[in-house]
Formats: sequence, C-alpha cells, structure tokens
Amino acid sequence: MGIERFAAEDERRADACFEISRACRAADDPDGPPMERRVFAGWLKTGWVGDPRETWLLEDDGGIEGWYLLELPARDNRHLGILHIAVHPDRRRRGFGTALLRHAGGRAVANGRDLLTGYAFTGGAGEAFARAAGAAGGQTEVQRAMDIDAISAERLAGLRAAAERGSAGYSMVGWTGPTPEEYLDQVAAINRTLYDAPHDPSVQEPVWDAERVRATERRQRLQDVRAHTVAARHDTSGELAGLTLIEVGQEYPEWGFQALTAVSRDHRGHRLGLRLKVAMLERLARQEPRMKRIVTSNAETNEHMISVNETLGYYLLGKTARSWELPAIHVKGIRGAAQS
Repeated sequence: MGIERFAAEDERRADACFEISRACRAADDPDGPPMERRVFAGWLKTGWVGDPRETWLLEDDGGIEGWYLLELPARDNRHLGILHIAVHPDRRRRGFGTALLRHAGGRAVANGRDLLTGYAFTGGAGEAFARAAGAAGGQTEVQRAMDIDAISAERLAGLRAAAERGSAGYSMVGWTGPTPEEYLDQVAAINRTLYDAPHDPSVQEPVWDAERVRATERRQRLQDVRAHTVAARHDTSGELAGLTLIEVGQEYPEWGFQALTAVSRDHRGHRLGLRLKVAMLERLARQEPRMKRIVTSNAETNEHMISVNETLGYYLLGKTARSWELPAIHVKGIRGAAQS
C-alpha cells in the first residue's frame, strides 16, 4: 500500500478519484445534487478561487482505494489546510482513511499549517471518522433546493412588487460570464461582506480583490460552467449594493448552483436580497430554459437568508454537513479507532 502524489491533469487518476467521490456521494447523500466530471476536474486543478493544492491517492493491489485533496490558502487563512478525503464505500474501515489522514497531517505541517479543516455529512461515515480522529465539530450547513416550476408567475410578480417597494432607488443590472471591468472592484468588495455570514471562529476574513474575482472566473471557464450574475445598483451613487450569482454546468443543465448572494452593509434593510433572487429567476427563465431546480447552502444559523429562500419556496434537500477541525500536529498520533 502506497500513497503517491498525482497531478490533477493526470486524467486516468483524476477519473478514478471522481468515480470514488461519486460512489461516496451516492452512499452518503443520495438525494443531493450531482457533480459533473468536468466541474470535479476543475476543482482538483484550481479549487474555487485558485489557491495552491496537493492531490494524493492511496493505491494497493486492489487499485486506487482512496485519495485526498489538501487546499493551502495563500491570500489569507494561511494557518489552515482544507482537507477533503474520500475512500470508496466498499473499502471503508480497512485503515485507508486513517493512512490518508496521517499523511495529510504531515503535508499540512510541512506547508506551515496548524489546523486541518473539512466538512462531513451528518450521521454518516465521514462524521464517525472525524469524531474517532478527535476532531472538533463546528458550524452546520443546511442544503436547500427550489423547483422553479413550483412558483407561479402570479406569486413571483407579487414578490417582485413587494421587493421593489422596499428597495426604491435601486436598479437591477446583469451579465453572463466575466465581470465587466467597470464593476470589478465593487464585486470584490461585495464578496468581502460574506465574512458577515456565520462562520467558524478559526476562519479569518478572506482577502477579496480584483485578481481573486478573475481567478474565480478562470475556474468557471475551466469547468465549462455558465455564470449568471444579477447586481443591485444604487441609482444615486451608481454603486453596486449587492449581487447574486448562479452557476450552470453543461452535463446537468437542469440544475443551477447558488454560488453567492450578498448585500453590502450600507445597503441592507431594503429587501435587496429578495429582489436580487427574483430578478435572477426571471433572467434564468430567459437564458436557461432547461433549468428545473436551484440548490443552495446556508449555515443553519443564517436566519435572514434562510427566510428569503423559504419565501421563494426552497425546501430541505439531502443531508446537512458539519465542519470539523483537527490540529495538524496531532494527526500522527491517530490510531486505528479512526479507521475508514
């Protein structure tokens, strides 16, 4: 049994890791949304915002049994190693997960990281593995979805009218693909406000600038996803006050994935979150006629955004996921009790 680093561009090995991840999702969260192969490959190569990463796999006589991705934030949160481990469901509880975790801990320390962090579905094998390893649980993320056809035109019009009354003095603007140059710095500023949402205490405020926005857009091109943005613009100042972003892949165009909804601090309290989401639904009806469902995720304590989503008809989908943290230096001492 050996653990070997591989390049995300190695299609044979990347495909094997994708198949393991797909089997894990089918076993652990069968009602959740699918991940496209090309989206997965792009995630291996660049992550969500272009941070450095390492990809390693464990192979024995039976083939590739499991793998891990260790993301190493470079702009901020340099104390963290963000870890994703996957072992094929048929090969769990044989020590493969423990071996991968120990190895990842060593790589985290070698890269100057103090803390390993990652997510696991609640009530499943991942949570049991994290607990056995001695990890501390953090915030819980709740996944919801809405069926686009379930909201009537009359209901949508009523929500739009109510949101427009509350947000007089703002206009909606939209684009598909890269952010127009004139809005680039403002989009980065709105992304920075995401730190206001509930998060684990160990997570430091992210650094968002124009380059990070462009790195996100490079990832979208690599994954071959269409990115639709609707932004609220303050009529008097011309400033962007908030935005919402939906990504759509090529393999499953019936699914839309909510990437971001945020309103700047100075513009809150005007029902802009609801107005942005209504405007996005109207945009998607024109530009993504095959889309049937949108999926989103929120911290379970994010009551405001959950309320907006439920007003639009979002319902619980699949299992919740919880963050877990483990000091990287402690991983070497993990014994067989953490086996997966």
